[in-house]
Amino acid sequence: MKAILMAVVLGAAGLHAQVDTLEGLWQGYDGEWLHVSRQLVALAEAMPAEKFAWRPAPGVRSTSEVFMHIVIANLGLLDVAGVKAPADLKMSLEKSVTAKADVIKWLQRSQDAVKTNHAKATPADLQKKVKVNNRDATVDGMYLRIIVHANEHMGQLIAYARMNGVTPPWSEAK
Repeated sequence: MKAILMAVVLGAAGLHAQVDTLEGLWQGYDGEWLHVSRQLVALAEAMPAEKFAWRPAPGVRSTSEVFMHIVIANLGLLDVAGVKAPADLKMSLEKSVTAKADVIKWLQRSQDAVKTNHAKATPADLQKKVKVNNRDATVDGMYLRIIVHANEHMGQLIAYARMNGVTPPWSEAK
């Protein structure tokens, strides 16, 4: 059973080996964060600028809004974890930052903040208790939510890309 599972995982991983190959996968939180961060930036760079305003239906987030939603979540959850949010972080950024270059700049900024702050967190820091949405959690839980949230919206953005004729760079044929 383990052999079958590993063959399926490795076979699927081989389909995604174009961009940065498998760097980061199976390397713990920091490696996984590196992987999803690079994929999100690669996908943002692959999307034509005019597709950042595209949305699949009225009332659904546009491409730029999804990317900016990730940014706001990254920095907002870091704030819950005790890393002060930047003064220029506003919820309105989801709607007001729409240009491709600006979206990518914010995305990279938020990803760097997650990477830097997670790397310097001690095991004791990660076990600190925090409150989020009136629930008890830990700093470690906030970092886990950040990476899960990024991957959740990665799937959404892959669908957006494919609906617009854009192939995610890591799945292009060699």
